[in-house]
Amino acid sequence: MSGRGTWLPVLSVGAALAFMAACVAGQAGASGAASAPLPAARAAGPALRQVMTQARSFGGTPAVGALVTVTAAGGLGKHFCSASVVDSPAGNLVITAAHCLAGRQAGQFVFVPGYDHGRAPYGAWPVRRVITDQDWASSSDPDDDVAFVELTRAVQGVTGAEHLGTGQPPGQLVTVIGYPGNQDSAIFCVNYSSSYSATQLVFRCGGYTNGTSGGPLLAHVDAATGLGTVIGVIGGYQQGGVTDAISYAAVLGPDIAALYQAAIADP
Repeated sequence: MSGRGTWLPVLSVGAALAFMAACVAGQAGASGAASAPLPAARAAGPALRQVMTQARSFGGTPAVGALVTVTAAGGLGKHFCSASVVDSPAGNLVITAAHCLAGRQAGQFVFVPGYDHGRAPYGAWPVRRVITDQDWASSSDPDDDVAFVELTRAVQGVTGAEHLGTGQPPGQLVTVIGYPGNQDSAIFCVNYSSSYSATQLVFRCGGYTNGTSGGPLLAHVDAATGLGTVIGVIGGYQQGGVTDAISYAAVLGPDIAALYQAAIADP
């Protein structure tokens, strides 16, 4: 990802969840579909009940975090990509974009869930191994720009986990979370994904600069927990896009379902 966005004031986690819920509630109402009561979101007012065109900064959510380099002294270095915890039997699996990990090995970086201004509120989690598709390894196929990162210990019990949604249709309302390289807090945006091609999704919202690669496209987000279903990660075509306002993601199809099975199997 490249380009620059204009940042709005940072929202607290609670305010951000209410904002997301208001967007979802407003779109459900507009389409005529029934929506569950969301008192906090409805109190925010009708102006929030619409999709967004510009990302907003917020305090982060536990199951989404940053990939951060490790310094020679063993401390946290710079964050370079985004990632999220996905449900797995061992509770130690993270999903991101494969291009984020080119040339990087376990021991050189950690996963920091809820990363915020250099702080690691849920700890810094070392990496055991990186799992990418053979087609990505051999040809950097943008349709396989997805990687799983196995951590050395279980994180899911601390942060919760997103559901991995393979075979999901385009056109869903999604919340996209990531960590731009030019700031130290997370951003989010709520808008519809659409089909760019049979194998790629596209998401339009400003602010997704370098560093947001690997951030999840979350459908069916629970307003109380912030957890949802990952239907893609920023990456794929143009490694996620060449402007901050248009982002791409490889469709999570059979190859990614098979990659997940390989990731949860014993190496």
